[in-house]
Amino acid sequence: METVGIRDLKSRLSRHLKRVKAGVRLVVTDRGRSIATIHPIEPGADVDWVDEIVREGSGHWSGGKPRGMPRRVSTGGRSASAAVLEGRR
Repeated sequence: METVGIRDLKSRLSRHLKRVKAGVRLVVTDRGRSIATIHPIEPGADVDWVDEIVREGSGHWSGGKPRGMPRRVSTGGRSASAAVLEGRR
């Protein structure tokens, strides 16, 4: 595995991601300490949960960007943050 510092990763992100697509595994370092790895995903590995939801009939996905809800959710005249806080209680 090759290492790449955070600063270099930020400044040349597209270049590093092309390398990852080509199969290179990168170890991201912060001041010389390894903090993360970036590696290619295997086809279908990270979206298996989506396939399962679609198979169950609980949802559908065409692979594109989600469009959001068809209608607004009522908060009963309160702000959205107040509704969220109430839901946490």
